[in-house]
Amino acid sequence: MNPVVSIALLLSVLQMSRGQKVTSLTACLVDQNLRLDCRHENNTNLPIQHEFSLTRDKKKHVLAGTLGIPEHTYRSRTTFTSHNNIKVLTLANFTSKDEGVYTCELRPSGQPSDGFSQTVHVLRDKLVKCDGISLLIQNTSWLLLLLLSLSLLQATDFISL
Repeated sequence: MNPVVSIALLLSVLQMSRGQKVTSLTACLVDQNLRLDCRHENNTNLPIQHEFSLTRDKKKHVLAGTLGIPEHTYRSRTTFTSHNNIKVLTLANFTSKDEGVYTCELRPSGQPSDGFSQTVHVLRDKLVKCDGISLLIQNTSWLLLLLLSLSLLQATDFISL
């Protein structure tokens, strides 16, 4: 095979494989529902296949997605939404029986099975509420939060710069 063709093929595969890299997976509670936010890079034009799963007692349970077949017991309890760089799964009526390790796996359509994934260990007592402040703290660096809070502190005459 021509070396130029080989290099071009390798570069195109590398570009497609990095298009689904999961950058973070966070969990929080909205009322009694678990919300999983799977943030990812989106550097490919191919459709991205996804799978949300729960591992409990060393057994994997597929909750939703296009990679595996969701289990019947979870189909009626889950809702899935997808935006540019985030896939969101909501599991209704979250209880301590639903605790375990949650996984978000992504891969471009038609690609080999070595996709990218992230996991998060979810315990009901340790979950934060999904409100603006707690999500900001979860997903924002402390330095950025400090910079944002300086103007607020200055406005309230708590500090002067």
